[in-house]
Amino acid sequence: MANATTATPSTIPAAPAEERIQPRRLVAFLIMVCGMFMAILDIQIVSASLADIQAGLSASSSEVAWVQTSYLIAEVIAIPMSGFLSRALGTRLLFALSASGFTIASFACGMTSTIEQMIVWRAIQGFVGAGMIPTVFASAYSVFPRSKFHIVGPIIGLVATLAPTVGPTVGGYITEAMSWHWLFFINIIPGIGITIGVLALVDYDEPQFELLERFDWWGLLAMAGFLGSLEYVLEEGPRNDWFDDESIFYFSIVCVLSAVFFFWRVLTAKEPIVDIRAFTDRNFALGCSFSFCVGIGLYGLTYIYPLFLAQVRGYSALQIGETVFVTGVTMFLSAPIIGRLMQKIDMRYLIAAGLLIFSLSSWMMVGITRDYDFWEMLIPQILRGLGIMMAMVPVNNIALGTLEPHLLKNAAGLFNLTRNLGGAVGLALINTVLEKRTDLHISRLHDRVTWGNAKAVETLDMLTQKFQGAGNAALMAMKQLSQIVHRQATVMGFSDAFFLLAVFYLTLSFFVIFVKKPNMMGPPPGDAH
Repeated sequence: MANATTATPSTIPAAPAEERIQPRRLVAFLIMVCGMFMAILDIQIVSASLADIQAGLSASSSEVAWVQTSYLIAEVIAIPMSGFLSRALGTRLLFALSASGFTIASFACGMTSTIEQMIVWRAIQGFVGAGMIPTVFASAYSVFPRSKFHIVGPIIGLVATLAPTVGPTVGGYITEAMSWHWLFFINIIPGIGITIGVLALVDYDEPQFELLERFDWWGLLAMAGFLGSLEYVLEEGPRNDWFDDESIFYFSIVCVLSAVFFFWRVLTAKEPIVDIRAFTDRNFALGCSFSFCVGIGLYGLTYIYPLFLAQVRGYSALQIGETVFVTGVTMFLSAPIIGRLMQKIDMRYLIAAGLLIFSLSSWMMVGITRDYDFWEMLIPQILRGLGIMMAMVPVNNIALGTLEPHLLKNAAGLFNLTRNLGGAVGLALINTVLEKRTDLHISRLHDRVTWGNAKAVETLDMLTQKFQGAGNAALMAMKQLSQIVHRQATVMGFSDAFFLLAVFYLTLSFFVIFVKKPNMMGPPPGDAH
């Protein structure tokens, strides 16, 4: 009979070296994640405080809108370039330049005294900071072994979705507690710390400076024309009645012509500014499609909730932040749970479940009324946060986690671009739906609010009695009734927008069947050169 042997701690084999996460690299990665959070947060941090910035800089409403638009246009142009620049400069140098440039631009934004200066510095801030976002995604999936993707995946997924969601909340608190200048000054100390930390710790790859000699300037010009014009059209279209506005019409032409030239260039240049070969991978292409669609809801609902609270409820930036913070808390708490579930459940099922939950959260808001407040929005916001995380984190892994390491840097830029473009399309569609449907509901309600409508006459009589002794009571009552009709039409417009989002994500959940089951335990990636 053989003697039984008892395993002792000294006899248990250690995990393979390639399966362990080096502490230095993990700390460096977390520092980079903080930089990505800062860059994404600044997309939405000003959204709840534009009125304060407008007053502080004596700007018009159309001018102050460019505080956000200029950042978005510059960021969308810069994100796809990150793949080439990351290979040419190396992760360490590119990220340090992005973080330091972002910090300097943030300081300049806080010090501006005119709206023109603000718009220029916000564009610079968005352009230089954009490099931090896809670089983190590429590092997560090229530096760490695939067996650890359930750890790093939720981290970057949480930051990518949490940052724009809590942006209005953070911005509201900062503006209320200090002033709008601190929306930008708040970046200075973290930005300096991130720059120093990255220079000291990041050692993921080596630069290839010789690539800079083959930089495709024509490709950059075409991409800037294509993506910049597209972002401008999507941002300004709902405000200016789309193609009835001359500038939107001409920028649309520039967008189409630049797109044709851009795609011809990236398919024929020896060293294209963007390598689109990653789209030949089925799961990456589908992952980008899902990222685009999730971006519609991520940015769209981050916009629509505060808009309702401001327009219908009359809330301040601080009150809006206190109402919508629930979604951010849900994301933060659910991220580690989803990371665990990804080890045990087919990620395609998680994506489908997340999209269905997201659809349900929007459906619960279809019955919205002017009285909806924190408690009425609580469950929909919890489901919204859970649905976004459950869909987005597995999508990140399916799209990027199975690619070859040499494709990752360019692929990460393209993947993040699709999410941002989805957000731009979502905002444009939501604004258009709100405008068109509100006008339609106003027209229909005006047709019903006539002298033959007993309820309308009763309301008008009640309002007339309310204003007795305060001047022209009848005129004031008519004005008050018109405001009630307009507010109700606005609420109905919001209801229509939520309904369309619910149907959209319900339909999208069925397309998960086209995703191939990913092999997340393939050979570990090597250094991303």
